[in-house]
Amino acid sequence: MSKVNPSFLNEIDISLGPVLASTSRFRAAQLKTLGLTFDAVPPNVDETPLKSETPEQLVKRLGREKALAVATTHPTRVVIGGDQIAVFNGSILGKPGSAAAAAQQLARFSGHRVEFLTHCSVMAGAGRSQWHHTDHTWVEFRDLTEAEIQRYIALDNPVDCAGGFKIEGLGVTLFDRVRSDDPSALIGLPLLFVSRALRHYGYALP
Repeated sequence: MSKVNPSFLNEIDISLGPVLASTSRFRAAQLKTLGLTFDAVPPNVDETPLKSETPEQLVKRLGREKALAVATTHPTRVVIGGDQIAVFNGSILGKPGSAAAAAQQLARFSGHRVEFLTHCSVMAGAGRSQWHHTDHTWVEFRDLTEAEIQRYIALDNPVDCAGGFKIEGLGVTLFDRVRSDDPSALIGLPLLFVSRALRHYGYALP
């Protein structure tokens, strides 16, 4: 995390609220819980992994690139960007995109542990000031039957969620255990870190 020079803070207009560098409705819903008015701007970043890039390198790079892409066009605003990936048996898993793919993912996860990497970058002054954090969350799935998987997908429709479930919804019924330093990170934004970074830029939370 970088330290902010007090003179630099004068350039930041916190009255406008931060900018969320994301089109995710889940991250937007999380940020709303902090009671802040904010704008959401698509970062338009290519998410293709680089050759030989590890899962942690990938999530950090994408989170930073998304924040920086929006920060450069909003130099007087505080910008929040992030990325999340699921890792199972060393392989990166994206959003399933369909009910069939979600069912396949959940069947693979049954009785196993999956790691979720959630990176968040908070920037200001077109990226001259940057704060970074990566959360590691481990989800241990209980043994799931095919009927339970199909019933869950029909009820929660998690096709656009990393890992094929919604922890804030009925996805919580699929687990035996969740281990994390920040339970909010699994949804998409590690709010403990976000709150800490925003306070340093002058936001009153609460």
